[in-house]
Amino acid sequence: MKVVKRRRLKKGYKVLFLFLLAVLLVLYFKPKEIETKKTVIKKEEKVKESKKEYDLSLVMIGDALIHSTVYEDALKEDGSYDFKPMLKEIKPLVKDYDLKYYNQETILGGSELGLSNYPQFNSPYEVGDAFVDAGFNLVSLATNHTMDKREQGVLNSLAYWKKQKKVVTAGSYSSFEERDQKRIYEKNGIRYAFFSYTTWNNGLTPPAGKEYLNNEYNEELVKNDIERVRDEVDVILVAMHWGTEYSLDVSSEQQQIASYLASLGVDIIIGCHPHVIEPIEYIGKTLVIYSLGNFISDQVGIDRKTGLMASVTIHKEEEEGKKEITLKDLKTELLYTYSNNYKKRNFVVYPYTQLTEELLPNYRSYYERYKQVLQSRNQEIPVKGWEE
Repeated sequence: MKVVKRRRLKKGYKVLFLFLLAVLLVLYFKPKEIETKKTVIKKEEKVKESKKEYDLSLVMIGDALIHSTVYEDALKEDGSYDFKPMLKEIKPLVKDYDLKYYNQETILGGSELGLSNYPQFNSPYEVGDAFVDAGFNLVSLATNHTMDKREQGVLNSLAYWKKQKKVVTAGSYSSFEERDQKRIYEKNGIRYAFFSYTTWNNGLTPPAGKEYLNNEYNEELVKNDIERVRDEVDVILVAMHWGTEYSLDVSSEQQQIASYLASLGVDIIIGCHPHVIEPIEYIGKTLVIYSLGNFISDQVGIDRKTGLMASVTIHKEEEEGKKEITLKDLKTELLYTYSNNYKKRNFVVYPYTQLTEELLPNYRSYYERYKQVLQSRNQEIPVKGWEE
């Protein structure tokens, strides 16, 4: 019996010893494990602190081509004009974007110069009022109609836009000093520059020595402009008035200019002038929207009444002195300018997703057609439809 008791005691001591040893090992290694976890957490927090991210959202629409029927529809009894009802369906769609771009195709020379229709347009200032009211704050002014009312029309236009303190314009200036001034803007921690050029002037070249009135494209001018700001901004936006009118395809000149701009480090190219939509593609990291088409006009034909709204988010990441810019969340949506075809009244721009057979018969077939146009150079271009 005594032998058995001794064995039990020895076994108990052994178990106790192993238990104590285990406790000691836990106490010895646990602080190191905790310290290791703390170190990992601190490193992760340090990475988070050193890594900063910024987003800037941009939405773009095409030409404000103001025919006489459009401004007559906006005429009020007191002689003023109100274009805001024409944008009522678009205003809520763009309100949450940081930058909102459109192309002012016709010059805003004001009623005092006499309003006019094709081929040499002049539009009332109230056109700009409607777009500003809708939140648009990035406006391209270099077009083939910029000189339609000669120098005075340009000066009137510039005087109007300079009163719009929250709006950035490009492409038309009152002097060489103003044109060559370095303009760098910042929003949401992202610095950007905005330029506008036209390859067309309809034979109305600015007077010699006053080329600043309308920014006509040439490689040397563009190169100098971009190199002046490239190292000081995160993003460069260029509006191009180019291409072949009424062509749904891209011209060789557009391709050549787009490749050249991409080589200079332009991030987004926004195309207008054809008055119809054209494909979208990437050249390297450069987003090229060849033509947004008409936003509002009274041109004849569904092609010319269909425009595009495109949006993208500019994303910046900064970490340990390094910067990376990416374009994400590219989206597109087709737009349609409705009017009463018999009386040329009640102009309203609708997104295709809100169309009915009454507004545009066979609208779904048109959607499929223009979707193919947009995706003809890149099948990954998303086009918003009814399934969303």
